[in-house]
Amino acid sequence: MIRSLAVLITCLAALFGAPSARAQSADASGTWLTQAGDARVKVSKCGGGICGVIVWLKEPYDTATGQPASDSKNPNPALARRPLIGLPLFNGMQATGPNKWSGQIYNADDGSMYASNISVTGTDTLRIEGCVGALCGGETWTRVGR
Repeated sequence: MIRSLAVLITCLAALFGAPSARAQSADASGTWLTQAGDARVKVSKCGGGICGVIVWLKEPYDTATGQPASDSKNPNPALARRPLIGLPLFNGMQATGPNKWSGQIYNADDGSMYASNISVTGTDTLRIEGCVGALCGGETWTRVGR
């Protein structure tokens, strides 16, 4: 009887411990490697939602000038000089469901903002999707740090 009780307690602890582990792994906070492997983005909670900032680049310097890579595709000349490292890609993405957020995302490759959805799709995977009108695309980022 005592052995059965100990087994039951162990099983209950495992059963009730599992959801919290799952909820923790579904958190978008952390550092993520883009699908192309050319940048890392630090995602954190902010303003009731999530924010993402570039914290690492595979090629941090412009090969032509030797200067830090900049937001050169931005149509605003003042912003086109800002460095890519430290550049916010999204601010205040708001929750739209469990492990899902929606808002605007900046694409430094073309200097434009897009409607976007972000969702945690696995313990270490984050799906980023953006749309312009009916044209949509996306990529999957991989967690590289908490």
